[in-house]
Formats: sequence, C-alpha cells, structure tokens
Amino acid sequence: MTSVGGVLAIDYGDKKCGFASTDALRIAREPLGVLRHEGRVELLLEHLERLLAERDVATLLVGLPLHMDGRPGARAAVVAGFVARLRARFPALDVQEWDERLTSKEAEARLRALGRKGREIRAERDSWSALVLLDDWLRSHETRSR
Repeated sequence: MTSVGGVLAIDYGDKKCGFASTDALRIAREPLGVLRHEGRVELLLEHLERLLAERDVATLLVGLPLHMDGRPGARAAVVAGFVARLRARFPALDVQEWDERLTSKEAEARLRALGRKGREIRAERDSWSALVLLDDWLRSHETRSR
C-alpha cells in the first residue's frame, strides 16, 4: 500500500538514527539531521512525533539491512521490532521497510561531491543515508506508476 502524502525516511541504528523527508507532492527532498538516542527508544519515538507534527507525512520508510545477496542481515530482526513499534505508535501511517544496501556508501559519495570531508561526512552520513533510501524508494514508485 502506498499512501498519498509525504514520506519520512529513517536510517535506524542502535545508537543514532538519520532522517530525511519529502513533501506530499514528493518533489522536495531534504535530510533532517541525526538523533543520537543511545538505545533510548522512547526518546527516538518522541523525536519522531516532533518531526511528524512539523510536516504532512503519510508514510514512514525504514531502512532494512540486507546482505548483498538479498538475504536479511543480522540486524533485520532488530529493525523488524522497531517497525512493529512504529506501527503500534503511529497506526494512521503506512510503515514500510526498504532495502538499505549501499546507502551509506552513496551518502558518503554525495557528501564528498558537496565538498564535505572526514568529520563532516561522519556527522551527516546517517541523515544522507536516509535521503538515499528515500530517493531509491521514490524512484522505484515512479517507475511502477508509469
């Protein structure tokens, strides 16, 4: 199911998460920064509530860690648990998982192309990984709707 409206992408990690979003028309896309939650899921969910209150979002998109051959990675079960919490906490939203293979590498390449280096790349990588995830998901849905 694909809902009409904005999308908020999440690059989920045990200690920090990166976020990116697109508007309801799915034209403007932006990285939304990184939250260092150190495993405090309630802090993460409260942050998500604030992000959702600031924008029109119909879909939460969560990166799913897969091996290069497409099999779920070791962290896939952890992500599935997080997705279940999102579905319970935000029942009105469509929560989807999406293959996050190579998003970090692509994020780093994009940041380098913008002139970022070392520490700057590390600081922004997770939100830009969420942006790459979002771009990939949007591209996939554009080709399906043609």
